[in-house]
Amino acid sequence: MDSSDFYGFLESRSSVREYDDEPLNNDEVDYILNCAGTAPSAGNLEAWDVVVVTDEETRCALAEAAFSQEHVERAPVIFVVCSNYVRSMSRYGERGILYGLEDATIACTYMMLAAHAKKLQSCWTGAFDDDEVRNILSLPPHIRPVCLLAVGKGHPPAQHTDRMGIGEHVHREIW
Repeated sequence: MDSSDFYGFLESRSSVREYDDEPLNNDEVDYILNCAGTAPSAGNLEAWDVVVVTDEETRCALAEAAFSQEHVERAPVIFVVCSNYVRSMSRYGERGILYGLEDATIACTYMMLAAHAKKLQSCWTGAFDDDEVRNILSLPPHIRPVCLLAVGKGHPPAQHTDRMGIGEHVHREIW
């Protein structure tokens, strides 16, 4: 893939909230997880974990914890990406909390792009009640849920949303 192919690949991805009932097969799920395993991490400590949720009842509970976002219930798989910041705190102390969050978000980004590479759709969901998600999934106290990544065969929007120009984000040398 050359740089223009890569840019086109990134530009063609969008958040999708409408999914078919068709489940993902094990190869698709494993591909997404294996891609996450290639993500860079602070000190190579890989301070992230993921809970793969396919059970309909659990997806419904997660949708409620996500302030009734229906796509969390409708997607056939929810990857609950978590920060396991104890791994990074073992080397970096309090700063390891930030590194764990960064590790989890990078891994989740890789998962989202892996789904796109498999011609699957996804939606990154960050709005949810952390404690409810912890309770639903019986997460240990040192694990923080960071993202609910909905993945499935879905229906991309007819057109992409407008984006800010890159010049709105970039500052050279100083702000």
